[in-house]
Amino acid sequence: MDFSTPCSLKLLESARFQAQRRRLLLGGVGLLAAPWGGVPLVAPALAQAHTLRLDNGVLLQQEEGELFLSSDVPWQLPSAVEQALRKGVAVHFVAEVQLLRQRWYWSNQRLLTATRYYRLSYQALTHRWRLHTGSQPFNGLGLGTALGNSYTDLADALQALQHWVRWRIGARDSLPADGPALLQLRFRIDLSQLPKPLQIGAFGRSDWNLLVQQTQPLMLEQL
Repeated sequence: MDFSTPCSLKLLESARFQAQRRRLLLGGVGLLAAPWGGVPLVAPALAQAHTLRLDNGVLLQQEEGELFLSSDVPWQLPSAVEQALRKGVAVHFVAEVQLLRQRWYWSNQRLLTATRYYRLSYQALTHRWRLHTGSQPFNGLGLGTALGNSYTDLADALQALQHWVRWRIGARDSLPADGPALLQLRFRIDLSQLPKPLQIGAFGRSDWNLLVQQTQPLMLEQL
């Protein structure tokens, strides 16, 4: 004789549903319950980013085979550079990331290199600062497809220069699977992009000298 009641049937169905849900979740699959109480929909698990935390707040993330770098690179803008900017001279900066493998018998082997180019300028008519970012050096042909942002304050523009967020630096499969390596970050003013008369005066002068560099060891198998 069957003594099942509507309430007990609902409890049994709920228990079966929860057991099925646990099995799916443990298998790495997300469960989407159908809003009409029918058969649940199953969705593939989302790919998760692997994050390697280094010193000085440097983050290396691997996501779907791509490597992304995030970091804060603080520095002070020399007063001579600020004066030139306020007079309408555009100043160019270069950021570079390298992964190197040390070799005792020769110079370090370069495993990966990524470079960003910046152009900072002051627009006197609007009293705004304009920062362009690109993957190629800026030249006389114009800014091309470079990304540009405007800022009211110089401090905000400088903060954008110093704050690197999810910069794609290369593919993981282009690197060896394991072994020690060095991560090197560099940021500098590109004096070669200054107007010729200013180049002559800027080269060798300490008040135009801006070079930030840091190097950190890591193990490639951690990526």
